Amino acid sequence: QVQLVESGGGLVQPGGSLRLSCAASGSIFGIYVMGWYRQAPGKQRELVASITSSHSTNYADSVKGRFTISRDNAKSTGYLQMNSLKPDDTAVYYCNLYGGGHAYWGQGTQVTVSS
Repeated sequence: QVQLVESGGGLVQPGGSLRLSCAASGSIFGIYVMGWYRQAPGKQRELVASITSSHSTNYADSVKGRFTISRDNAKSTGYLQMNSLKPDDTAVYYCNLYGGGHAYWGQGTQVTVSS
């Protein structure tokens, strides 16, 4: 069983930055696709960014140029660097691992962008 633990969320002013981390247990981290999703109140969960085992990345249009996804397979940890944050980025952010027909989710970390 894989467990994912997110950290790094919090309250930040517009224009500020946060770095989210996702630590994974087990030995499958390096071969699975990792993604960051977010869910704002009253909205559906949406994909923010994803990264393959070979470090190919994909971003939602709303975060391109502001967010950067990365992973350290040796540490079984993924990251989401978020810069130039906007109030619309306020949401619970979830880490996801997907591969071999299996999907694993973290418990989520709250990000609030407000002055």
